[in-house]
Amino acid sequence: MPEFIDAVVPLWPAIAAMGCLIVASGFFSASETALFYLSHDELRAMRGGNSRERAVAALLSEPDRLLTGVLFWNLVINLTYFAVSVVVAHDLHIAGQSAAMAGVFSLLSLILIILCGEVIPKSMAVVMRRTLATLLVWPLSAAVRAIDPLTPQFNQLTRMARRTFWPHVTREPFLETDDLERAIDNSQLTAEVIRHERQVLHNVLDLSEIAAEEVMRPRGTYPTLPSPIRLEDLAGQVPPSGYIAVQAQRSEGIEGVIPLGRFTAVSADALDAAAEEIVHVPWCANLADTLQLLRNRLLSVASVVNEYGETVGIVTYEDIVDTILSHQPSRARRLLSREPVQEVQPGRFRVDGITTLRYLCRRLELQYTPTTDGLVTVAGLLHEQLEHLPQIGDRCVWHGYEFEVTEAKDRGEVRVMVSRVG
Repeated sequence: MPEFIDAVVPLWPAIAAMGCLIVASGFFSASETALFYLSHDELRAMRGGNSRERAVAALLSEPDRLLTGVLFWNLVINLTYFAVSVVVAHDLHIAGQSAAMAGVFSLLSLILIILCGEVIPKSMAVVMRRTLATLLVWPLSAAVRAIDPLTPQFNQLTRMARRTFWPHVTREPFLETDDLERAIDNSQLTAEVIRHERQVLHNVLDLSEIAAEEVMRPRGTYPTLPSPIRLEDLAGQVPPSGYIAVQAQRSEGIEGVIPLGRFTAVSADALDAAAEEIVHVPWCANLADTLQLLRNRLLSVASVVNEYGETVGIVTYEDIVDTILSHQPSRARRLLSREPVQEVQPGRFRVDGITTLRYLCRRLELQYTPTTDGLVTVAGLLHEQLEHLPQIGDRCVWHGYEFEVTEAKDRGEVRVMVSRVG
């Protein structure tokens, strides 16, 4: 043993370098696990947090770039570590140690980097993912940014390899609709639960057919304030949507939202600092694409714009989730906080103009088919049929039902009585 110690002492710089490489390997392993183990809800909450939490969300908004950086540095570190360990083992053998002793050193080096560079850091990162993610985000961001000039070359090599070796590989769907239906049929659940799950599945499939215009909160149903926004501007009220839209400086559109529903305490000077980005979608975009966009960008609100680029409303993440989980999803019910289609007599319904035709057809047990002229609401149907702003007493017929205007306001807000013709 004294001879072994005497042989190791001259090699302490190389052994110290191996220790540093183990620490670096553990850093990247823990960072990768901690960040990618964060849930979608945790990431959305981090977007409105402190600077470190926002940096974590920003890194994960480009997961391919982050993963490329982590894997690149991990590979460089591990290759360097094994190269140094081979040199140290060779020098030990030259210094008079047996080949068996050099082999034991190499084996211990391998076990050490597996335990301290991979297993232990990853295990800790799973349990302490949020703490470690915010603690390690700044050096990790610098490491990822350092290889940004090489990223285009890596992407090009990946595309070339895919086209050369796997030219006919196609992306498979994450989940088949038939698989969902079979899972529900084969599950040991009560009839009521199965009926509810079938409805949720139906709502999920409908996302590809429902336009953002049908679910959006129209402009005027949520507060839009110019920056800077102060607490007293709210007059002590929290908007029903839970969001304040921040008006763009040079247009009537919006450039961000303040998610009041996530605050446990609000500082009078912190409202603007808590604003988060939004994504813009056209009025005709379907909800499936809108939801995917929000999830990919870790955002909560999409601004809906018309063909002229004007903001006509917003779609929130919560509204889309409500559309999926509700038995009979209704935009009007969310806005009015009451049932928009009320049966006052058998076969007679009092209907608010903001009610969508899709929801009205569900209540009337009619087959809904989107109109070719893009009509969405009862009010829009009246405008199209009457060709003027509705007035009390106006009537029209649609799908065998008569619509009679019973209430009308100057701006076109209406309420109608719907009854079957004859």
